[in-house]
Amino acid sequence: MTLFLFLVILAYLMGSFCSAIIVCRVFGLPDPREEGSKNPGATNVLRIAGKKYAALVMVGDVLKGTIPVLIAKVLGATPAIIAFTALAAVIGHMFPVFFKFKGGKGVATAIGALLGFHFIIGVMVAATWLLVANFSRYSSLASIVAISLSPFYSLLIVGRLDIFPPLFFIALLVLYKHKNNINRLIDGVEPKIKFKPDVIHDIMESPPVINENAEVPTQKPVAAESKIEKVTVKEKEKTPKSKAPTKNAKTTKAAPKKASKAEEPTKKAKTTKPKSPKPKEEQ
Repeated sequence: MTLFLFLVILAYLMGSFCSAIIVCRVFGLPDPREEGSKNPGATNVLRIAGKKYAALVMVGDVLKGTIPVLIAKVLGATPAIIAFTALAAVIGHMFPVFFKFKGGKGVATAIGALLGFHFIIGVMVAATWLLVANFSRYSSLASIVAISLSPFYSLLIVGRLDIFPPLFFIALLVLYKHKNNINRLIDGVEPKIKFKPDVIHDIMESPPVINENAEVPTQKPVAAESKIEKVTVKEKEKTPKSKAPTKNAKTTKAAPKKASKAEEPTKKAKTTKPKSPKPKEEQ
């Protein structure tokens, strides 16, 4: 009896730590109890904050259901006590003592507790949620169906009647927390899960938005002088440039000049007259 009370109180206190409220307070986000659907759960945090913070909330909600159940297993509790420990964790999430008994709907915590209780049962519940959500596109309907089938999965896998009552009570609590969702499902106004193909389809089908107040840019008249300058530049580019003379041409032209210079001394030599010797003076 002492072990039972210890585990139930421990599980309830651990479940009372609302991951959504703690994450939003730590990162300075809006209170999930006042924004969106006003449900402190991962889905509402996804709406108001984004995927990163919703993933943190999801991990926290799953772990606070798994950890107390694993502690009960380590301490050698019976399957019935372990099942009641799972129930206490879910009740703590739904009615947290630290947050004025205003908590979430307990789906993630219930799946975490079932994973700790019996891994195959937890996987079957998670797979049921994914299948229903994929075909119906309703997260609330998937949660209701998956958690409602969990006590029957436990009978098939474990085969013990003493674990059925606490798991069945978890299913009843989840149904109670989803009463507003059930009414919206009946009325046909429950929001659906949006997958990527739907988002792309909505974008392709939506007409383009035209801003009537936007100013249409007017073309400025081009000056006549600029046109004339462009024409002259094009004409200059078309005219061929004169080629510079090659080195061979220079050498061929310079050769006769050198030859003429060589002939000059011969001409000078021919024109110069021999000087007559001066007569010697008589002594």
